[in-house]
Amino acid sequence: MLAKVNSCAVVGLQGALVSVEVDIGQGLPNMTVVGLPDTAVQEARERVRAAIKNSGAVFPNKRVTINMAPADLRKAGQAYDLPIAVGILAASGQVEVSAGKAVFLGELGLDGSVRHTHGVLPMVALASEQGFEAVFVPAEDAAEAALISNIKVMPVRTLGELAAHLRGDDPIRPYVRDGQPVSAPTQFAHTDMSEIKGQEHVKRARDRSQWKP
Repeated sequence: MLAKVNSCAVVGLQGALVSVEVDIGQGLPNMTVVGLPDTAVQEARERVRAAIKNSGAVFPNKRVTINMAPADLRKAGQAYDLPIAVGILAASGQVEVSAGKAVFLGELGLDGSVRHTHGVLPMVALASEQGFEAVFVPAEDAAEAALISNIKVMPVRTLGELAAHLRGDDPIRPYVRDGQPVSAPTQFAHTDMSEIKGQEHVKRARDRSQWKP
């Protein structure tokens, strides 16, 4: 059986849609990930397998093939754990997913917990621009995701909780902002670039702009 789940990647400062396709067929039990995945995405196989079993669901004892499209876009990071797991549950008939209506983001722990994911804001912004109805994100990232309007933010704490929602057993309530305006300091003592990879010339230029004669 084939299932498709939507996710996102971050390319530079922009989001890019990624379609996670899961096919479960006959053959020796195996799980293969294709579509230019990096090491973290390849390792998702073990995280997802354990998370599904520890969430009370059944991991299919068949040949599982996962394709992440577009194939020429490198997939990096742990944000694909959740869509891969949802795709496997959908392809095995354990949950139902409405293709084209939602985006899934999040890293999984072996116990099925859904952990913080970097780059949530640009990915949710893209999902909103593309007309998706909802985005499922780690609960601790929901406040950040809710800064984007015109899309429902669904906070997910565990894979089991999400599976119950998708089955219609126990719906997850959309995250609601407290109404407080987002504020930012008017002056910065320094700029933190610790999470920016590469761009050494830009960082050096920024450092020099802080020098005083």
